Amino acid sequence: MKKSFKYYIKANKETIQKAERIFNLCRVLYNLCLEQRKFVWKNYHKSVSCYDQIKELPSLKKFFPELKEVPSQTLQEVVERVDKAFRNFFSRVKKGEKSGYPRFKSFNRYDSFTLKQAGWKIVGKELKIGKVGSFKLFLSRPIEGDIKTVTIRRTLSNRWYVTFSCDNVNPKPLPKTGESVGIDVGCESFLTTSEEEKIDNPRFFQRAQSLLTKRQKTLSRKKKGSKHRNKARILLSKAHEKVFDQRRDFHFKTARKILQTYDTIFIEDMNHFKSYRSLNRSMRDVAWFSFFNILLFKAEEAGKEVVKVPARNTSQICSSCDRIVQKGLSVRVHSCPHCGLSIDRDINAARNILRLGQSLQGAGALAPVMN
Repeated sequence: MKKSFKYYIKANKETIQKAERIFNLCRVLYNLCLEQRKFVWKNYHKSVSCYDQIKELPSLKKFFPELKEVPSQTLQEVVERVDKAFRNFFSRVKKGEKSGYPRFKSFNRYDSFTLKQAGWKIVGKELKIGKVGSFKLFLSRPIEGDIKTVTIRRTLSNRWYVTFSCDNVNPKPLPKTGESVGIDVGCESFLTTSEEEKIDNPRFFQRAQSLLTKRQKTLSRKKKGSKHRNKARILLSKAHEKVFDQRRDFHFKTARKILQTYDTIFIEDMNHFKSYRSLNRSMRDVAWFSFFNILLFKAEEAGKEVVKVPARNTSQICSSCDRIVQKGLSVRVHSCPHCGLSIDRDINAARNILRLGQSLQGAGALAPVMN
């Protein structure tokens, strides 16, 4: 299986400056490729392929000799990013979503570069990159499998990371339990299981709101382009990154706990949300999509099954008698006038998800979701 390994890295001032120089040159190339595609389509109504732009790289280096400072495979990967941006754009157009035409990258908005088979090597606890320098690796866990790509990234808070994308990573199956569970997600509690277990929503963003607001106001008062504004920007970025890291750590630990207990997990199909932009602040703080992606990946590694179930009316149907009991979002208790069942609304929904998933899977209408 494929897996990525991310590590914190450090380097001296000279290496950092060279890496930032690579970022800027990659950004220039990205914008040139984007401009070429826009110009050709606007004037000739023809599209430029990724392969065509890669073929032009040698001649482009003659007009921009500074591009020779960047490894060749990194330049090719920049062209592939532009192509991916257009493919995603056309995919959104076909789905009827808000398209978002590919945009030019401004300064500080291009913050990573990728190397493939050549141009790098690991010596002890150092990552040496040609034309850049050496980075000290903080190996929090061993690298597994065959390394295919190496990506150097700088965050908005000026922290540096390297990501190794590896193939042929051995899976780590968890012991089988023979148990199945349905999961209903919400804003009040992070998730509720059909076994009546509730996991509270930690609300990391809401807890950090006062600090984020304070630092955002401090940033807005600083003069644009000044050193003080840059320092304020870094402080704000650190606060946002802490919230992101806390939420991601919570997601991984929760997914691990569920996979250790159950073999088959039935979850809601979130496709009824048209896009991430349609979610309110509380929903974004919960980050259901991120959690489900982590759960899917960890389930594949653990040899477990995650199945998506259509979530239509799972909160309205009675899990005991199958009759619909209409209720608004403010009503948090499911009380059925037909059979007398009175339970928590989310537990009722989780039971419906479990039962519906098992019935559809038994009929062959559902298949396990794979990454």
